[in-house]
Amino acid sequence: MQVDIRDAMPGDAELLAQWAAAMALETESKVLAPATILAGVSAGLLDPARARYFVAIASAGMGGGEVVRMPVGTLMLTREWSDWRNGDWWWIQSVYVDPGYRRRGVLSALYRHVEDLARQTEGVIGLRLYVERDNSIAQRTYAALGMADAGYRIYEAGFGD
Repeated sequence: MQVDIRDAMPGDAELLAQWAAAMALETESKVLAPATILAGVSAGLLDPARARYFVAIASAGMGGGEVVRMPVGTLMLTREWSDWRNGDWWWIQSVYVDPGYRRRGVLSALYRHVEDLARQTEGVIGLRLYVERDNSIAQRTYAALGMADAGYRIYEAGFGD
């Protein structure tokens, strides 16, 4: 199986919203409002200052020379300005790989694509993400990609859902 990464397009919004809902349910046992997720994904797709989405496309031969290409995973990037370092952290968020394609290099392909872009983009100082405290599988996966626990805890004051 070959995995290619492309920028997401507005036509991907429904699939990305479905994956975001699946990820929230799987990782945090949260049921999110589909209309809200779709609106959020659509807004991110239309405004690169808010977010940048990538889609992993798997290609597999079906015999007779036919190749099937299908979306199998995604991640979203957002930016955080660091005055300490005079540069941008790129935050990896909304990571999801279709369960049938996990442990097959999809996340690694997404991560390496984003890492390469970050290293080539002037002013980007690194990659960050947050992971649920009890999600040891994800923590091991990110460590295997070369990421390390940064030693921070996240606090929030939510205003609504």
